[in-house]
Amino acid sequence: MTKDYIFISKSLFFPKQGILAIGDLHIGYEAMLRQSGVLVPSRQVKDIINEIREIFLEIKKRGYDLGKIVFLGDIKHAFGFEKAEKNEFQEVIEFLGNYLPQENIILIKGNHDTIDYTFEGLMKPYYIDNGILFLHGHRKLKQMENRDVNTIVFGHIHPCVLFEEAAKKEAYKCFLTGNYLEKEVIVMPSFLGFVEGTPINDYEENYVEDFSIVPKKDIMNFQIHAIGEKEVLDFGKVNKFQYRR
Repeated sequence: MTKDYIFISKSLFFPKQGILAIGDLHIGYEAMLRQSGVLVPSRQVKDIINEIREIFLEIKKRGYDLGKIVFLGDIKHAFGFEKAEKNEFQEVIEFLGNYLPQENIILIKGNHDTIDYTFEGLMKPYYIDNGILFLHGHRKLKQMENRDVNTIVFGHIHPCVLFEEAAKKEAYKCFLTGNYLEKEVIVMPSFLGFVEGTPINDYEENYVEDFSIVPKKDIMNFQIHAIGEKEVLDFGKVNKFQYRR
């Protein structure tokens, strides 16, 4: 069966609707590291812009039109106000304005987004378009059970998959796809480049129950789509790909 969406790098694109979804940016994470005494170069915003630009180019290369972009929350990192973080946020928004009108840049509010840096109340708790519900995923919403919703897209849990070969361990960001509430569900990887995420195949017993809107028993039946250097690779179900120490 042909899917109604495609994976492009760390993003998800719905060709028919022209909607691009991007997971947790955590703008300001780099600044937090520097404040903690970790010496890292100032590259986060530059990398975000460059990656999104490449995604835009790939959409055009494939012959599709980009109509909207949806950010799935945790757009910023610090829980309080940070001037540098605000400026970095504005830099990303200004870049996007070269491609899309403001009303087609959808900003979902995540648990880290305690301050709306648009200062215009533009951040939304969720967004529904053509039967697709976009939300952050830190809490369940009644709209998840809406009969008109057939697809749910969320981030928040930063899924990755952990591999071990001999003494070497590697983690790769991944998408998860499956069914919940009789709807198709897609879990997005974080867009944050510094950290791969939390290994979906090495969850602590109660981690998913406490952290995800999809219960662990359902997550275990989701498909893993790991992000490689050149393509997104299918690795079967979570419960068939358990990592062992």
